[in-house]
Amino acid sequence: QLQLVESGGGLVQPGGSLRLSCAASGLSLDYYAIGWFRQAPGKEREGVSYISSSSRSTNYADSVKGRFTISRDNAKNTFYLQMNSLKPEDTAVYYCAASPSDYRGSTLHPSQYDYWGQGTQVTVSS
Repeated sequence: QLQLVESGGGLVQPGGSLRLSCAASGLSLDYYAIGWFRQAPGKEREGVSYISSSSRSTNYADSVKGRFTISRDNAKNTFYLQMNSLKPEDTAVYYCAASPSDYRGSTLHPSQYDYWGQGTQVTVSS
């Protein structure tokens, strides 16, 4: 059973940066696509970024393109979301997730991901 644990969330001022981490245990992530999602109060969970199992392919929501960068370190069974130039509208609970299929994962739809972390709060406020 794959277990995911996020860390790195917190309170940051607009324009600041945070780096989220997601550590996996139980199974190797080598063959899983990875996604980051977020959910703000009263809103549906939305896909933020995706990276394929080989790291050759990435995808980002339009709202974060040019500001967020997804990466993975399969040797450490860990993946990351570097968030720069943060805006108040980035405030949400952020979740990492794993999909057994690059094709399914590339959709960045929550239903295509089988394993989820517990979430970490990111608050962007002055």
